[in-house]
Amino acid sequence: MTATGGSSPVVTVAELVGMLSLSADLGLGQPQGHLARSSLIALRLAERMGLSTADRETTYYLALLAWVGCTADSHETAGRFGDDITLRQGVYDVEIGSPAMLGYLLRRAGSGAGVQRRVRVTGELLATAGRTVREALVAHCQVTGQLADRLGFDIRMRECLSQTFARWDGRGTPAGVRGEAISLPTRIVCLADLVEVHHRRGGTRAALDVIRSRRGTSLDPALVDEFEQWGEEILDSLPAETSWAALIDADPAPHTLSAAALDAGLEALADFVDLKSPFFAGHSRGVADLAATATRCAGLPAAEVDLVRRAGLVHDLGRSGVPNTIWDKPGALTDVERERVELHAYYTDRMLRRVPALGDVAAIATLTHERLDGTGYHRALPAIAIPMTARLLAAADCYHAMTEPRPHRPAHTADEAARQLRHEARVGALDPAAVEAVLAGAGHRPRRAAGGPAGLTPREVEVLVLVARAASTRQIARELRIAPRTAGNHIERIYTKIGASTRAAAALFAMQHGLLRTLEPHDP
Repeated sequence: MTATGGSSPVVTVAELVGMLSLSADLGLGQPQGHLARSSLIALRLAERMGLSTADRETTYYLALLAWVGCTADSHETAGRFGDDITLRQGVYDVEIGSPAMLGYLLRRAGSGAGVQRRVRVTGELLATAGRTVREALVAHCQVTGQLADRLGFDIRMRECLSQTFARWDGRGTPAGVRGEAISLPTRIVCLADLVEVHHRRGGTRAALDVIRSRRGTSLDPALVDEFEQWGEEILDSLPAETSWAALIDADPAPHTLSAAALDAGLEALADFVDLKSPFFAGHSRGVADLAATATRCAGLPAAEVDLVRRAGLVHDLGRSGVPNTIWDKPGALTDVERERVELHAYYTDRMLRRVPALGDVAAIATLTHERLDGTGYHRALPAIAIPMTARLLAAADCYHAMTEPRPHRPAHTADEAARQLRHEARVGALDPAAVEAVLAGAGHRPRRAAGGPAGLTPREVEVLVLVARAASTRQIARELRIAPRTAGNHIERIYTKIGASTRAAAALFAMQHGLLRTLEPHDP
């Protein structure tokens, strides 16, 4: 169900958390859908073991949430081991807390850095027996716990998350937590996460071989035995390709988010995404708020203001798929690195479109990096395909990013950012009206009156959109709940302001100024 007018999209907790798990998949160096499949494996094992509904629900969500903290220390990880995504991908081949794990880290120490840096990182690992890595695991658990709190999960979820890196033999993190002191959902999720990767890579036998090799060390022996009994049946029943639909259908206790809870959830996602690099701290929320203010300044309806803010919160959801060796690089990017950066918009698109109710949000968020002259990414769309809402978000993103420090430059002053933004409008990359609305929203004096194009009011923009889609005067009146005569007066004023006398000319004006989110005709 998609929101229209003043309504709010209907989104479930499973869809919101599932969408975040897709971002975590990228950060783990796994295909999107890894955590969804892990959740199904964990849930089906829990069902066969006869766990209660409450335990099954905890297991289901824990599998989606347990690893989302992996990007929280990406900046520090990249500084010590190079490409943070490649590092995490390789961890599935060694046992956390084992000598093999330490050996793996030592081989990766200082990757991509000079000899002195490699020697220093290696020395620190040996001298502290990997203390910095353990500290990173603690940080991971802390931020996932905070996220769970913000998403409305109970205290038990936070307790389970704090044990994500515990081992059955007590040699994990937190130190000394062992055996049945580790919650059963946590033990199941850790097994399922490992099984999914090795099953995908080498089939059922490979998955069973790996968990047998860790029986009694990191994994609960009884759970390994249970999985040996049920594993083939569980794995054979998994969907062949994507597990998204199966994941949502499997939710043991579906909960729908209210409009306020959805906004709070999207804010939590935005803050979490920005943990990817200290240079991004507060970026998504700042862009969202500025874009919403600019949308009001541009004279767009209140429903569009809410939509743009939500799109701003999630416009960089795909950043987790790009390593911090690129995001935090102090120098110029190579062509290959730039292509990888541009992929994050594609990843964002893929994640958001998994949730049909967020279709309108996705349609704006995924155009944030497009430009009117066709030089943007990831689709290089022409101006006519970019609605005004997306033009406003793009300008807000540019302005806000300019006022933040980046690895290759200090933050611009507000005046410097304003000059640069107006330059982008002059050369045809950004929409001039959107730029002035953003600058007005940021506290600058705009060079033209705020409001819609040609001085249209918010109501006139709504009418123009309906006219462009071939709605009759009566249909416009019924849609907007106004008298037909009032609708007719609006149409006359609009035609005067935009210098048009026909519906076709009005439609062309609306498309030229990005006022149409779609080109679909109005239903009779």
